[in-house]
Amino acid sequence: MKKTLFVSAALLLLLAFLGATLYFKAERAGEAERLALENRAGLTREHAPTLGPSNAKVRIVEFLDPACGTCKRFYPFVKDMLIAHPERIHLTLRYAPFHENSEQVTALLLAAARQGLHWETLEALLNAQDDWVEQHVVQVDKVWRHVDGLGLDMARLKADMADAAIAAQIAQDLADARSLEVSKTPAFFVNGKPLQSFGYEQLKNLVDEALAQAYP
Repeated sequence: MKKTLFVSAALLLLLAFLGATLYFKAERAGEAERLALENRAGLTREHAPTLGPSNAKVRIVEFLDPACGTCKRFYPFVKDMLIAHPERIHLTLRYAPFHENSEQVTALLLAAARQGLHWETLEALLNAQDDWVEQHVVQVDKVWRHVDGLGLDMARLKADMADAAIAAQIAQDLADARSLEVSKTPAFFVNGKPLQSFGYEQLKNLVDEALAQAYP
């Protein structure tokens, strides 16, 4: 009799544990969907640089600081995902210049976008980041030599950097970052869902999950 009661109690505990686990997973999935809906409005803006086809069903939004070392390390990883799924993934880049003097580099990048050379300029600066960022502070005078030779009209670039419209774009990106609770970079959203546990594998898993749902 005691043995039967013990087995029954153990089964009840196991069922309760399984039920709680399933409930927790459902709650997390529901929370992710709720966040995706809430985040949609602040994720993209017309001025934001993009890569990939506009009709791609998997949408990655990255908040990036050009002076951020982790952003530099993640950039090839994100680019590889786009190369692996050229028709299925679309990337939108938002700027969150949190490092000291990084706003000036962000203005340079948005000005380069007006000449159709945003991505080339970004890659050149990320590749040379160790030269123009010292102790997490941007050394603006060291930036220029790394964008020379990219085909930019330098006079136009400097004039555009001072344009109030570009300052407004940076302010909008920062405001959206705050509303989305982005406090460090890089920060990623995949189809509106934030990457809540940071890392290469975690980002890949979130993208793979979105790909599986969008392209069954």
